[in-house]
Amino acid sequence: MRVLAIETSTLAGGVALVEGERTVAEYTLDIRITHSERLMPAIDQVMRDSGWRPADLGGLAVAIGPGSFTGLRIGVSAVKGLALALSLPIAAVPTLDALAAGLPEAAGPVCPVMAARRDEVYASLYRWDGLAMRRDWDYLALSPGQLADRLREPTTLVGDAAMAIASPFARPAPAWRRLPSAAIVGHLGQARLRAGEVASAAALVPLYVKPSQAELKRAAAVA
Repeated sequence: MRVLAIETSTLAGGVALVEGERTVAEYTLDIRITHSERLMPAIDQVMRDSGWRPADLGGLAVAIGPGSFTGLRIGVSAVKGLALALSLPIAAVPTLDALAAGLPEAAGPVCPVMAARRDEVYASLYRWDGLAMRRDWDYLALSPGQLADRLREPTTLVGDAAMAIASPFARPAPAWRRLPSAAIVGHLGQARLRAGEVASAAALVPLYVKPSQAELKRAAAVA
């Protein structure tokens, strides 16, 4: 199955093409250009460079968060449009799952940590079970101190807020291993599509974990 994957959870957004166990192409750009400016050109570029046509795609995969509210909305909206235009199924991949999957067969627990607003982080905890990374915790939004208190054994940290966790058990991965990968989103998404775990364009929404600022303002206005 040929899958186009999109990752816009952080500033370092990316696009990838995967087929089976192979990553055919991956584009990542970690600079301050908005995803709305670069996402569609990046998709065009990897499709053109790979020689793939839209008709060759068997599905789409997208990182749904948690992460940047704006980035997630852009990525999810792009996938919705492509799915409707090309009649393709969608795999929704939680960003923390994809970050943990970047360290397969880790000897100890892996904790993805992503920056959130209001001095908080998004996090969860995963362990390798012999086949895949399995999640031990819910998806959480908490302070760096609260996360540090939850660590009870040497734990590898990935994600853009890994260095913010001051714990004797924190073991931040090298910087180049901490960022989300569109290719990993693609491979996880491909597995979900094959298992029939498909999200419709109408039902696809970002996983925010906590309300966005716009949602908080609407709730306050109603109250």
